[in-house]
Amino acid sequence: MKKVFAFDFDGTLTTRDTLIDFIRFARGNVGFLVGFLLYSPLLLLMKLHLYSNDKSKQKVFSYFFRGMQLDEFNSLCRRYAHERRHILRASTLQILRKALQEGADVYVVSASVDSWVAPFLAEENLEVTVLGTQIEVKDGRLTGLFSSRNCYGAEKVERLKAVLPAREGFHLTAYGDSRGDRELLAWADEGHLV
Repeated sequence: MKKVFAFDFDGTLTTRDTLIDFIRFARGNVGFLVGFLLYSPLLLLMKLHLYSNDKSKQKVFSYFFRGMQLDEFNSLCRRYAHERRHILRASTLQILRKALQEGADVYVVSASVDSWVAPFLAEENLEVTVLGTQIEVKDGRLTGLFSSRNCYGAEKVERLKAVLPAREGFHLTAYGDSRGDRELLAWADEGHLV
């Protein structure tokens, strides 16, 4: 039976939340603090489960990146991955490498934007498929909106189902670290909480 591995990114393959870290990297400490102070009421409502995680994340992302040229954003994502390689978690990275060496299909399924997740894996020469939140681009600029659903919770399972339609045809081992990974870990044949 085919072996498939699915890894969450933030907190599983890394030691921190990359959305916050990426914003700080891109906008500096002052820009980061101004934006988060501006959106702190919304973020508080999200933490209290009174406002959608998807909508909150998109509003914050839009504030910081709407209107940016796609080439500039992609360059920023590559620089971020190169300069922040130290945030990769060695223990789960080793599991991922072993899975690849054994011929398994490996997916990184993340609520983070795939534009900055994929360069981390490229930096490590890891050939995996990234299923992340995708950004909308019009006329070469970021609109600030997502072109896909936020890849969080049940959406992680839906993304895998889209690329792996015959569920009985493979053995799935999944790794995650948070509430956003519960559905993925439950759907897997083996679910590991990091």
